[in-house]
Amino acid sequence: MNAPTQLAHVMPEIKPRPAPPALMDALKSRFGAQFSEAMAVREQHGRDESAFTTVPPPAGVLFAESTADVADAVKLCAQHKTPVIPYGVGSSLEGHLLAVQGGISVDVSRMNQVLAVNAEDLTVTVQPGVTRKQLNDEIKSTGLFFPIDPGADASIGGMAATRASGTNAVRYGTMRENVLALEVVTASGEVIRTGTRAKKSSAGYDLTRLFVGSEGTLGVITEITLRIYPLPEAVSAAVCSFPSIGEAVNTVIQTIQLGVPIARVELIDAHSVRAVNAHSKMTLREAPMLLMEFHGSPASVKEQAETVQEIAREHHGADFEWADTPEERTRLWTARHNSYFAAVQSRPGCRCITTDTCVPISRLADALLDSVAEADASGIPYFLVGHVGDGNFHMGYLIDPGSDDERARAEQLNRQVVARALALGGTCTGEHGVGLHKMGFLVEEAGAGAVAMMRTIKQALDPDDIMNPGKVLAA
Repeated sequence: MNAPTQLAHVMPEIKPRPAPPALMDALKSRFGAQFSEAMAVREQHGRDESAFTTVPPPAGVLFAESTADVADAVKLCAQHKTPVIPYGVGSSLEGHLLAVQGGISVDVSRMNQVLAVNAEDLTVTVQPGVTRKQLNDEIKSTGLFFPIDPGADASIGGMAATRASGTNAVRYGTMRENVLALEVVTASGEVIRTGTRAKKSSAGYDLTRLFVGSEGTLGVITEITLRIYPLPEAVSAAVCSFPSIGEAVNTVIQTIQLGVPIARVELIDAHSVRAVNAHSKMTLREAPMLLMEFHGSPASVKEQAETVQEIAREHHGADFEWADTPEERTRLWTARHNSYFAAVQSRPGCRCITTDTCVPISRLADALLDSVAEADASGIPYFLVGHVGDGNFHMGYLIDPGSDDERARAEQLNRQVVARALALGGTCTGEHGVGLHKMGFLVEEAGAGAVAMMRTIKQALDPDDIMNPGKVLAA
């Protein structure tokens, strides 16, 4: 299958923009060994965790080590009107990193310093290559932590660029709420700063929010200031199995509507539990399951857990099984985070097409149960996981990458899931971003007028369309 065929449903035509020899010579002269044209390096930076597998790699890869490196590289690319694709750790799921128009991949993984920890103000400033696990390891001694947890050990820069969230979002919010300030290299190579360490501001346009979620299409994020939080006094985690997905979901809906401040509540279906058991050598009951975590004082944690246990019993849930020690909790959540890879390994050689819808909590059962029925009827192997406390769930369709028929059926299922979410007042992407895969859905969700305004902003800030072109906004 060639690249245009594989991408036809999201991008009618790929239009490469070859990097001119003068640019390649200038990059080699300025950066030396930091710049690579080796095919193995280029191929590594030309793929992510999406189902797209046949897009050509970038023309070269720059391993940036400072904001000055990024600014100089962008200036050189701007002079030659050559695309710039920011790269963190490659864990994105919607084709964000693919060099669909060629260009230079700017890898910020070496920009991995925690620059300042202001424990008294509950803020931290980091370079974009810092990963979430690294950040929490480095601030653990302060008694603070950064709660945004998308599962993969993603880079903070990538998490900001995609407006990521994850398992803790139901209590602590997403990157949108937790990024206070940014340093950004614009399409001209200028370095600007947005926001401050203050918790709020009414000064001018909110440029921080503009760049958070822009997926590299407006600039390269080179520094991020984040909110951090005190480690909870008490943490308790539990597993609860249910006879059906519907009863598990209704337990979550009632829990949220009652205002229980649960920190995490994750749904995994029987397919996912089976894959997790095989992958992580666990013995979880192979039935629809909620994984929950409660944060607070010992008394408040006990009260929260008792309340949710009673709600679960009303919906035929089993008694909670507790993970009482930090080691048990880590094992449980590691298994949940590995559910994607566990599912992929359950069908060797497959690729996964993922959905990422989010709906108002009152409509979660409607959206999820109909999506499950459609997947069951399709005959395509699938799995279901969800950050259901905030109405976000993922269907993962495991397809043979060489089968046009399976890809077409999976994409049709995806379109049906998105259409249902939009009809229920939801969104086509709760956390993965638009990338390549959801550009058409963005128009359906936001409307032509809003997307035209986005395109106007893109044109104003990036007139030569060099910042991660071909993503978010369809041509």
